[in-house]
Amino acid sequence: MPLVTDSDVKQILDTNVDCTPFINAADLLITQSLSMSGLSTAMLTEIERWLAAHLTCMMDPRETSKAMGDARVNFEAGRLGMGLQATRYGQQVLLLDTSGTLAAQGLRRTTFQVF
Repeated sequence: MPLVTDSDVKQILDTNVDCTPFINAADLLITQSLSMSGLSTAMLTEIERWLAAHLTCMMDPRETSKAMGDARVNFEAGRLGMGLQATRYGQQVLLLDTSGTLAAQGLRRTTFQVF
């Protein structure tokens, strides 16, 4: 059962997107990766909230700048393989996970070798 709700995520993320699918995914990752990390339930809850926000932003990117003349809008655009570094929310997840577990998993998933 998720530790956070849609309204919890929307306290830190301004979006009209239903965050529930992203909360469910974040909860699975937290449960499987961090349940034995020694982090408190309060910390796991915060990590789950920020992770759900990160996952939501993969579908609903954040604006990084606007301009009036010539009407330009720039969006936060992570590149393939950036993992949690792709959004400011994912970067907070890495900061909050003092066990380093998610950072270590991210490194494994974004590297490869060619033989």
